[in-house]
Amino acid sequence: MQVIASGIYYESNYPGVTLGAVVLPRGTLMIDAPLRPEDTRTWKSVLLTQSRGTHRLLLNLDGHPDRTIGARYADCTIIAQNNVLETFNNRTSVFKAQPNGSGAEWEHYPEISGTRWMPPQITFSEHMILRWDTIDDDKDTEIIIEYHPGPSDGAAWVIIPSQKVVFVGDAILLDQPPFLEMSHLPSWNNTLSLLRSPVFRNYIIVSGRGGPVTIEYVREQHELLKMLQKRIETYAEKGALAENIDKISQAYLQKLNYPPALHNIYTKRMNYGLECYIQRHYKPEENSFGD
Repeated sequence: MQVIASGIYYESNYPGVTLGAVVLPRGTLMIDAPLRPEDTRTWKSVLLTQSRGTHRLLLNLDGHPDRTIGARYADCTIIAQNNVLETFNNRTSVFKAQPNGSGAEWEHYPEISGTRWMPPQITFSEHMILRWDTIDDDKDTEIIIEYHPGPSDGAAWVIIPSQKVVFVGDAILLDQPPFLEMSHLPSWNNTLSLLRSPVFRNYIIVSGRGGPVTIEYVREQHELLKMLQKRIETYAEKGALAENIDKISQAYLQKLNYPPALHNIYTKRMNYGLECYIQRHYKPEENSFGD
C-alpha cells in the first residue's frame, strides 16, 4: 500500500484494478475492490490497521468486472453512479467466467466463476459529497464523487480537494490500451479536457490501472484518444470501418510503451473493444455515427 497524501492510499499489487482508499477517523472509503475474495479480505484487514473508525463504504468507479466482481466480499455498503446499477440489472445474478477476448484481468482467473454480483445500494446521478470528519486538524475533508462519462456509461471520479488528489478510474490507463467496449470517445475526450484544465492544476492524478500519473501523461493519452476517434470517424465516412479494425488497433498500440509479451493480449483488447464500439455507436447498414 502506497501513501499519496495524509490518509489517502493506493494499492496496485492485487489482480484487477488499482485500488484506492481514503481513511478518516470515523471510517474508510474504499475505491474499487480486488478480483479475488482472499485479496479483498486482505485489503480490508490492511485498511483496518490504519483507521480508528469502524464505518466502511466501497465505491465502484464504473461497472467493469475487474473492479466489481470482488465487491461483495468487502461486506459493506456499495456506492456507484446510476448507470452502473442499470448495468447490474442487465447481468445474470451469478458471474460466469467465460473469456471473450476482451483483454480484461478477470479472464486470467477462472476461479472467480460463480461469484454472485453485488449491485450498489447507494447511487447518484451527477455527484455526491461525503463528510466523515477531518484528515487533520487544519482542513475539513470533503470527498466529492462525480460522474465523468467516457470510459463507460457509469464512470466516476473521487476528488479530495483539501489534499488535491483525484482518482479517475479508467479515464487514464498507464502504459496500456483503453477498454472500448462500453465507451464513448467524444465524451471521453471531453472528460480529459476537463482533467487537463486549471480546475485540476497541481492535483495528484491516480489512474485506475497503474496508479499516479503525470499531467504530461494525461496530455499524451488525450492526444491518442483524439487520434483514435478521428481514425474511426474517417474509416466510417469511407464505409470501411469493420475491415480496418486491426489497422486502427496497431496504430494505437504503436504509441504505447508496454512489454512485448503483452502485445497479443493488448491487440485482443483493442480489437474486441473496437468491434463492440462499432456495434454500439454505428449503424451497420449505414456505417454512420449514432449517438
